Amino acid sequence: MKQPTLTEAPTDRLSALLERFRVRAHLFHAGPLCGITHFPAVPGRAFLHVLRRGSLEVAHPAGSGAARCTVLCEPTLLLYPRPLEHHFHNAPREGSDFVCATLEFDGGARHPLVHALPACLVLPIAQVEGIGQTLALLFAETERVRCGQRLLANRLFEVLLLQVLRWLLDHPTHSGMSTGLLAGLAHPKLARALTGMHERPGDTWSLERLAQAAGMSRSAFAAQFRAALGMPPGEYLLHWRVSVAQTWLRAGRPVQQISDALGYASPAAFSRAFAQVAGASPRQWLQQP
Repeated sequence: MKQPTLTEAPTDRLSALLERFRVRAHLFHAGPLCGITHFPAVPGRAFLHVLRRGSLEVAHPAGSGAARCTVLCEPTLLLYPRPLEHHFHNAPREGSDFVCATLEFDGGARHPLVHALPACLVLPIAQVEGIGQTLALLFAETERVRCGQRLLANRLFEVLLLQVLRWLLDHPTHSGMSTGLLAGLAHPKLARALTGMHERPGDTWSLERLAQAAGMSRSAFAAQFRAALGMPPGEYLLHWRVSVAQTWLRAGRPVQQISDALGYASPAAFSRAFAQVAGASPRQWLQQP
């Protein structure tokens, strides 16, 4: 089995993650919003809203993990990575102009980013360097009907999300998440070990090898990994492998093939590891509603 090696090249912290666990966007609104607009919490449904102009009051239920009421007075992006009821209040004379999309995270609540992000991310557009061109294209596509308009708008929303995630990794304190996947990927050394696990989950990732990939001593790596991710490296690797396995199981790949690809000695060893996280064997898990 090929062993990971340390590299000093810049680390692509998102590609392996989003190639294994994709996010798909679907445009559903473009234009002004008047009065009160209600967005219910529907399982598996996330939202990405962009306020183009005007002002807006955003309300959330008590105990939701998001601010009860927020007033937006400048172009702003709102990201809801998991189901969260929210209301938009705006008088007709204000003329707030919106483009909105639903987001579909592969695996729903099991997608690694769903719980790595805050319940609601409110991000003024002026703060995010580099998204101006994407937004200009997105708004241009929604202003008049052309061939392929919806398909292109969907892809532009996905580009926009990727740019936001990239910005969050460069500004980790903005998300308000002090521990978790984003905190680990934002760490310049831990990110190398995490990316290695994401890209090659079947490699033999011992603590020594992970520390080597991060360019740290074993003790320093173990301590900083636990502080940033909230769990030890071995536990994270186990959860990552099971998440990958769940994606492959849903795609119809056989257990033997998955066991081999993830570096387990046998399907029985893989099934025990899977049940440790999922609470059921791979076949039992597939049969669950």
